[in-house]
Amino acid sequence: MKSSFFLPVLVLLLSTFNPAFAAKCGRTGTALQVLGSGGPEIQTKRASSSYLIWQNGKALALIDTGGGSALRFGESGADFTDLDVVLFTHLHVDHSVAFPAFVKSSFFQHRDRQLPVFGPTGNQRFPSTTAFVKTLFDKQHGAYRYLSDFTDQDSESSYKIMAHNVDLKPNEAKRIFANNRLRVTAMRTMHGGVPSLAYRIDSGSKSIVLSGDTNGENGNLEQLAKDADLFVAHNAIPEGATGIERELHMPPSVIGKIARDANVKNLVLSHRMQRTLGRETESITYISAVYHGKVSFADDLSCFELR
Repeated sequence: MKSSFFLPVLVLLLSTFNPAFAAKCGRTGTALQVLGSGGPEIQTKRASSSYLIWQNGKALALIDTGGGSALRFGESGADFTDLDVVLFTHLHVDHSVAFPAFVKSSFFQHRDRQLPVFGPTGNQRFPSTTAFVKTLFDKQHGAYRYLSDFTDQDSESSYKIMAHNVDLKPNEAKRIFANNRLRVTAMRTMHGGVPSLAYRIDSGSKSIVLSGDTNGENGNLEQLAKDADLFVAHNAIPEGATGIERELHMPPSVIGKIARDANVKNLVLSHRMQRTLGRETESITYISAVYHGKVSFADDLSCFELR
């Protein structure tokens, strides 16, 4: 396939769903803001994976906390006291390392309610989400034990981090959190030997699905993203990647097939790494061969408002 033929398609697809100016993200309705559009590489000058869900001017859900995302959170104008929930897709460094920075920063705000935190169960190489939070903040052995008041149930503070493991059967879709503003559904994904999850967040009449890192091979994303208004997929490898890269991530053709089969309205490509940066036209070529909806590439602080 010759990429030159598809260049006009790339321009068209990107122009039909442009990110809004970051400072205006989510003032009305539902929006997704990308805090970190990169992977683990510092050289890309992008924060690592992190996303916010906005509704009517408030940031309600934080998904992943990769390196640099705490700074981007501040730049977005979000307020930690507004957050209803924090979700981890998995516990690789580039998805979780900034969590203590968020917690420390929240000390200087006036949150007065619990903060639910959800993420995957563990295995021999990765802690469960509850063990991860305990490793950070346990008052006896935590790496940041001086912050143990945030998790210690005996402390007097009404603001507590309440960690939960999301334990699912292989193809189970489960509602894990809901209030009058958000509904969160989780499913398992395949990311090599790493326990990992994808999330669907329904807010008002809009739905946003985040793939996290996955090779896309267990069929769950097609189910979870069915008729979603926005699907965020991770464009971490180019077409033709093999070995461990393919075991961990999905190439553009698989992203396109999932977006098509799920009938998603808009597709955003994030987790952009050195091996895919500069190959946007190629990625679009493979995606547009099967998926004909709107496609955008994420940058830090990109805002996608759903009308």
